[in-house]
Amino acid sequence: MQTELKKLENNTVELTVEVEAERVNEAIEKAYRKLRTNVTIPGFRKGKAPRALVERHLGSAVLYEEAMNQLFPGAYSEALAKEQVEPIDDPQLELVQFGENKPFIFKATIEVKPEVKLGQYTGLKATKVVENVTEAQINMVLDQLRDRQAELVASEKQEVAKGDFVVIDFEGFIDDKPFSGGSGKDVTMEVGGGRFLPEFEEGVVGAKLGEEVEVSVTFPDEYGADSVQGKTAIFKIKVKEIKEKKLPELDDEFAKDVSEHETLAALKEEIAEAVAKDNERVASRRLEDELVRMVCEASEVDIPEKMIERQIDRRVNDLSLRLSQQGYTLEAYLEAEKISGDQLREEFRPGAIQDVKTALVLEAMAKKENIVVDEAEYEARIKEIFGATDEDLPKLKARLEHDGASRRFKDQILGEKILQFLVDHADVTTEYKDPEDPVDTGTVEPQPVD
Repeated sequence: MQTELKKLENNTVELTVEVEAERVNEAIEKAYRKLRTNVTIPGFRKGKAPRALVERHLGSAVLYEEAMNQLFPGAYSEALAKEQVEPIDDPQLELVQFGENKPFIFKATIEVKPEVKLGQYTGLKATKVVENVTEAQINMVLDQLRDRQAELVASEKQEVAKGDFVVIDFEGFIDDKPFSGGSGKDVTMEVGGGRFLPEFEEGVVGAKLGEEVEVSVTFPDEYGADSVQGKTAIFKIKVKEIKEKKLPELDDEFAKDVSEHETLAALKEEIAEAVAKDNERVASRRLEDELVRMVCEASEVDIPEKMIERQIDRRVNDLSLRLSQQGYTLEAYLEAEKISGDQLREEFRPGAIQDVKTALVLEAMAKKENIVVDEAEYEARIKEIFGATDEDLPKLKARLEHDGASRRFKDQILGEKILQFLVDHADVTTEYKDPEDPVDTGTVEPQPVD
């Protein structure tokens, strides 16, 4: 197969492809064998008519079109790989020649990834700021642990306030009739905890112990149960008990209950180590983000509008998915925010442009430095994630390839290697400081929990 690449304006190339006549003849023969099964010609069993009769019956144009449909995808992919062309959209095609005993010649006008003019990406000066572990951070984690171990005990209160725990009986009515799922007995509810609709929870604030109150609740249009969506219900709610949390004492016995440590001091040490590790991880991520920002700012790239629009599409789809997981719709969100779909897309545009530029710059840097993912690294990651053995690898790899997940795994590994390259080749100064928010523990998860 012969190819010729010509660069045009605006990140566009013209790719001319010439496929050998032998492959064309093979494709025409395959097309004939496929089409003859659907042709009935008097005097011949179905699928047994000679090619000349089938071609006369269908017309050579139909036969050639089927042959081209079979031949084009493979020839186009081969040509892209040979010329190292990376399309960002479907090509505009021009048929130059197709016929038996002749080469198949076509031209493809293709919009491709733009060229990146890389700026400085090694020797970058940056500061890694690591927050010191504070007593406030340790106490915050301890408070979380205490809250998990808390007991609900009877309160001396006689009137419900926000933050209280109440035991209630309730029954709801729509148009004076009970409805499915609208009642409950001895239900424990944290007032203001968000388990029930806000109107329901707010309706018991101020209610007296033993008192029955009536609360009007309008169900959202996107409520989970279709039968009550958009309808207004009247709930009769009786407050049977008012409870409050009783936190355990912060002592050695508490440490034994929530961890393998014998003393509170030892528990605090473990929490401090966990917070320190998390602070280090947060600082490392911030450093990576800063280095990426510096590289992108120093680099130039003319981003095609199609790539920006596709990234906006991804952001909109991601938002829609998150909303659906919470029981809402994108339409309801737009209505609540009082914006249109076009306005949302414009809000996403700056971030989408930065997303695309970052991806293109880091990809160009990886190519220049020959940063790649080898098979050993890919297999090691599979073993790590799935706890797989060498014997498991072939089946796991085949499954990931079939599901399209192998590309995601490799892209993730490649991304990590690119970031590590930036850090390894940067001029980094590390500083330690107290956090601006003394109770901000980042994403730390309390470790010493049963």
